[in-house]
Amino acid sequence: MLAPVPPRPERAAAGWSLQRVVDPDLAWYRELYARVGGPYLWAWRLAQSDDVLGAMLHDPVLENYVFRDGEAEEGMLELSFRAPGECEIIYFGVTERLVGSGAARFMMNRVLERAWSQPIRRLWLHTCTLDHPRAVPFYLRSGFVPFKREIEIFDDPRALGRLPRDVAPHVPLFG
Repeated sequence: MLAPVPPRPERAAAGWSLQRVVDPDLAWYRELYARVGGPYLWAWRLAQSDDVLGAMLHDPVLENYVFRDGEAEEGMLELSFRAPGECEIIYFGVTERLVGSGAARFMMNRVLERAWSQPIRRLWLHTCTLDHPRAVPFYLRSGFVPFKREIEIFDDPRALGRLPRDVAPHVPLFG
């Protein structure tokens, strides 16, 4: 995305909020990360040592947010302003309970507002075939335009013991 776009209509529920978390507790972060990303095999941050993960999460160029449905923590967002003039959405997602509820649209509208409030020329993200099947259409409707495709290969985090073997049943686990 190379310029701001108007927010899309949303159906916000009472009690929804997106709140910044400064210096997140590592155990809290890992638990939320696994709950939101487990179905899509997010595991990279789970493999990091406390020192490495702490340094990443406490870096002032990274902003962490939690999506709340009332008191329940049901989503997460990470923005990186590391590259001058750019904002990268590192992680963006809600728990399976809220998929299809409009919570992601609520979050995206706030992401766009926050990112473009900074002096950036580009807002971008990565997604992959392991993501929710409606993720790419959602990002396109949000104003993103595909600019690159590539093949990445990595070890299945379930086979490595970083995620339970029963998460992401839609993705075959061999061995």
